[in-house]
Amino acid sequence: MNANILDAVIKLAAIKQLDGAQIQEIIVESITNTLSKRLEPENELEVYIDDAVRGIKVRYKCKVVELESELGEISLADARGEFDPHAQLGDYIQKEMSLHEFEPKLVITAQRIIQERIRNLEDEKIQNDFNKQKHTIVSGKIKSIDENNGGYRIDLSYTDALLPLDEQIENEFYRVGDNIKAYVTNIRSGNKGVTVILSRTNPEFVKKLFEAEIPSIFNGKMHIRKIVREPGIRTKVELEALDESLDPITECVGPKGTRIDSIRKELHGEQIDIVVHSDDMEQMVQNALGISNTKRVVIERGRAASVIVDEADKVVAIGKQGKNVRLAAKLTGLKIDIFTSEEFEEKMSKERRTVSHITELDGVSPKIAEVLRNAGYTSVQDIFQASVNELATLEGMGQKTAEKLKEAAKYF
Repeated sequence: MNANILDAVIKLAAIKQLDGAQIQEIIVESITNTLSKRLEPENELEVYIDDAVRGIKVRYKCKVVELESELGEISLADARGEFDPHAQLGDYIQKEMSLHEFEPKLVITAQRIIQERIRNLEDEKIQNDFNKQKHTIVSGKIKSIDENNGGYRIDLSYTDALLPLDEQIENEFYRVGDNIKAYVTNIRSGNKGVTVILSRTNPEFVKKLFEAEIPSIFNGKMHIRKIVREPGIRTKVELEALDESLDPITECVGPKGTRIDSIRKELHGEQIDIVVHSDDMEQMVQNALGISNTKRVVIERGRAASVIVDEADKVVAIGKQGKNVRLAAKLTGLKIDIFTSEEFEEKMSKERRTVSHITELDGVSPKIAEVLRNAGYTSVQDIFQASVNELATLEGMGQKTAEKLKEAAKYF
């Protein structure tokens, strides 16, 4: 490791924003530990960095012996010829060398230890930086694109980060050199060290954008209760105003729509629905769907909701590919079904028929009930689904009785 290599290590440390003094300390300690394994305490090893020549120097005492066989020894002839003509066996001669003058094996071992310790120091710094910036939005520049897995390698100035394929918004494409914002989610350890993992699909990314753009959210006057997303397509943000004088929709839209437009621009046009929170679950379902002219909302055992709308509003309520109703369901925690009035009545009728015994149907005498039960018909729904011909073939039924039963089941 000559002066040029030392300078290269220190320059690399500066690029990685590592402490220069700590790097020099690592270099000295690593070389000391490497050489100490070949020396004894009486050799008084000292490793230091010579600032004058920007090189690494090693100073140690060599024991004068007849024939040199170890690192901490010097032959009597060499001692007298190079250092002290009066040297005697058993004396100690102080020797000073540059690192590159040692045998290559020792130098390579020292270099490997230095590289490993610097890499550990870099990982530690990345971990510390991550702890400071996790769950925040960071900005960087696309450094490279992994052709094998589609991930973007991003330069964050203090380290590189990775935006994996599964954390990217579909149909968003970047080129090397493009600027990008993303949410810091995690770190991943691997053979090449620690990598910061970013995301643009995480709902928290949207939350942080709202906190940055909407003053009343940033200062705590409005609270984001929940966010659900179909990344790149649609997002629903449930907001609650802690200050009753504030209207969440007006606050988010901002003057001439500037606030919400800024967020949409960062999300490349993703549709954003502002959902005002309500403790009234029926109202909350309407707000989540984003439709105001519902005819009725029926909450069933706190687990499902049936929403009745006009035919013209049904497509809007469901949304393209069912995304609107699906996101509304995620937001409210309810299973949501959309019906027209006719569809809902048919649903309710079917449920009534299913749970109602055949004896509750008009025109079913005990004798007919017995015949039906023996044939496997137990509910009104069974009669409704059967054909007239199927019923008429039962013993003791006849065509007219079968028609009357079908008519009664239809209007049950």
